[in-house]
Amino acid sequence: MGIFINTDMIVIETKRLLLRHLTLDDLNDLYRILSDPITMSFWPSPFSLEATRDWISRNIKRYQEDGFGRFAVVLRENNALIGDCGIIRAEVDGKPENDLGYIIFHTYWNRGYAVEAAEACKTYGFDALNLNRICANMPVDHLASRCVAEKIGMHLEKEFHNKRNRGVLTCLYSIGTPDTI
Repeated sequence: MGIFINTDMIVIETKRLLLRHLTLDDLNDLYRILSDPITMSFWPSPFSLEATRDWISRNIKRYQEDGFGRFAVVLRENNALIGDCGIIRAEVDGKPENDLGYIIFHTYWNRGYAVEAAEACKTYGFDALNLNRICANMPVDHLASRCVAEKIGMHLEKEFHNKRNRGVLTCLYSIGTPDTI
């Protein structure tokens, strides 16, 4: 884990976290997280090194094209990268959405980091990006992720079978003005 942080890359600061742009320098640290079978147990599969590189590259492109994307979640106390969180423009159940996602390495679960990061990204989305609506989706049995969405004020909008995640039954939580992104 590196300890150098380019402060120009920091987008959001919270009490315990820094949320900053991902860079290819994060590849090894993020791969450790995204390749972990426990952390990624609700995803179709853990990421390969190449899938992690693609994930970072897609977000770098999002920063340039959309002005936002998924950010590295870094502990302020020691600069450790513990996950990612942010909003991307994505198709969710056949509809374009501002999709809030969060992945925290399992060794940091149950400490409130996902809620802290997700709340900060939601606030950033509404206040800085002037978004009208933000959603989050997760498998119905991913209770911890559902709790995060509820704790930041999102409400269950519907359930659907997610074609992008093995057709599993998925919850769509949202906040903001319906039917607008």
